[in-house]
Amino acid sequence: MTTAPTTAPTAATAATAPTADTRAATATTDPRPVTLQAAEQTPTALWNDSADPRELSTAIHRYGAVGATCNPVIAYTCIKQDPDTWVPRIRQIAAEHPTAGESWIGWKAVEELSIAAAAQLLPAFEASGGRNGRLSMQTDPRLHRDQDALVEQAVRFSGLAPNIIVKIPATKTGIAAIEEAAYRGVSINATVSFTVAQVVAVGEAIERALDRRAADGLPEQEFGHVVTLMAGRLDDWLKTAIKRDHVLIDPGYLEWAGVAAVKHAYRVFQQREFRSRVLVAAFRNALQWSEFQGGDLVVSPPFQWSEDINDNAVPFRPDAIDDEVPAHVLDALRAATPEFARGYDVDGMTIDEFDRFGATVTTLRQFLDADAQLDALVRDVLIPAA
Repeated sequence: MTTAPTTAPTAATAATAPTADTRAATATTDPRPVTLQAAEQTPTALWNDSADPRELSTAIHRYGAVGATCNPVIAYTCIKQDPDTWVPRIRQIAAEHPTAGESWIGWKAVEELSIAAAAQLLPAFEASGGRNGRLSMQTDPRLHRDQDALVEQAVRFSGLAPNIIVKIPATKTGIAAIEEAAYRGVSINATVSFTVAQVVAVGEAIERALDRRAADGLPEQEFGHVVTLMAGRLDDWLKTAIKRDHVLIDPGYLEWAGVAAVKHAYRVFQQREFRSRVLVAAFRNALQWSEFQGGDLVVSPPFQWSEDINDNAVPFRPDAIDDEVPAHVLDALRAATPEFARGYDVDGMTIDEFDRFGATVTTLRQFLDADAQLDALVRDVLIPAA
C-alpha cells in the first residue's frame, strides 16, 4: 500500500465551501438564483445538461441557462420518464415507417426530442449570434470506430435545426471526425473527454478545420464550438484507480482533480487563442460550478445540480477561474496515482492512448448500454410482453 499526503485541504476548501453565514448573506444581498446572478455578472455561460422540456424551460427562464445537451443516457431517461408523450409517439413513428427497426425508431425519437429542445433555445441563439443557444446532440456511440459514419451523421444532425451542435467523442477516430465535420460546417461539442491532453487535441483539430475553411474561401461564422471536459468523470476514475491500488489520500483532494484539470485546460485555450471554448460537464460537487465563474467557458450541470446550487445559494467569486488549486493538493494527487498526470498534463497522453484511458472506456460503455436500453424500450412498446 502507498500512502499519499493526507493533510486536509483547508486552504482550498475554505475559500469556496458555503457556510450558513455566506448563504444568508448572498440571499439577503440578492434573492435571485445564484446561477442567474453569475450569468449576468460574468462571461461564464450556464447550459443545462438535459433536454427534458420541463427542466430545460425552468433552467432557461429561472436559472439563466443558454444551452443544453442530449446524449443516449439523457434521451433514454427523458423518454422513459414521459411515457404519456413517448409511447404513443413511438407507436406512431413505427406506423409511419413500417419497415424501420427498433434502433432507427428510437433514434428518430431522440431527434424529435432534440429538435424540440433546440426550439426553446433559439432566442438565446439569435441573441448571441450563435455563440450560445445551442442544443448538443450526440452521434450514435455505436459509430465510434467509423470516422466517415460519424462525419455523415454529424452533418445530418447539424441540419435538423439552426442551433444544433453535434457531439463527437474525443477518441483517435473521433478527433479525426471532428476536424472533418468542423471543416464541413458542423458546430462541434467534443464528448467522452476527461483530460487536458484530449481537450487540447480537439482544440487543435478545430483550429485546423477553421484554417482550412478560410484557405478554401468558405464562409466565416460563429459556430459556437465547445470542447467538453467531463470533470466529475475524471474524479471518478482517479477514485477507482486509488481504490484499485490501495492508496490512502485525503478524500477531499480527489474532489479537486477535475477542477484542476479544467483550470489548466482553460489557461491553455486562452494562451493558444483557440476559437473554441472549454465546457465543463459530469458534475460531482459544487466546486465544478463555483470555481469556474469568470472564465469565458461553459458550465453544464444536470438540472438537479442547478436546483441544489440555487437552493443552497452556493457563493461564487466573479474571478474564481483565476484562482490556482493549491500546489500541495496537486502534489498529493501526483503522488497518489500516475493517472492524475495523465489527466492533468498537456502531454499526459498521446492521441493513441485516449481510447484506453479508464474514464473513456467506462463512459463509452455506458453510452453503448444506453443505446441498448433505448432499443429495448422501443421493443417493449411495439411488442409488449405476453
